[in-house]
Amino acid sequence: VAAAVCLSNWGSAWGTWKSGVSLVHTGIRHPKSIMKNVIPIVMAGVIGIYGLIVGVILGQSIQKPNGNRENIYSIYTGMAHLAAGLCAGISGLVAGGCIGIVGDYGVRSVGYRASAVTIIATSSPEAEGYSTIPEGEDTAGDDVSGSDDQNKLFVGMLIMLIFSEALALYGLITALIVSQHEYPCA
Repeated sequence: VAAAVCLSNWGSAWGTWKSGVSLVHTGIRHPKSIMKNVIPIVMAGVIGIYGLIVGVILGQSIQKPNGNRENIYSIYTGMAHLAAGLCAGISGLVAGGCIGIVGDYGVRSVGYRASAVTIIATSSPEAEGYSTIPEGEDTAGDDVSGSDDQNKLFVGMLIMLIFSEALALYGLITALIVSQHEYPCA
């Protein structure tokens, strides 16, 4: 129970922290993109709920000793519950880290693109082949935040976030299946 809840919440907090820092940083330069880029933070928060679900299910299935002080909770059942908790917890930890890193770089990239900030120096020969924002064009009437490049970055980030969240969901499903294995003591 402790492994499922603590490790999943650790991953959730890690993902929220990494994505939240980049959201605040990007919000300073491009405040209009804050609500759009809050998605990684929400997805990281869901991972903690996965661990809570497994923790509650495991906690409710732990049986008390009977009136004669005989244990009816077997080692087999305990190991199945430990494996379920570790499965959900470690999956949540890793998925939270993945969401945090993808969210961090994704939110900053979308914000930089919307703010017309050049991340890579265009004067060096190493910058050849990288997409840059044209600086000499008149963009006074254009809304840079709705550009095709920014939308492509956002969709790419969203797909990576969905697959990162799936890691925690796989851990939840596996934990629920493993938690149903029990062998009562007689």
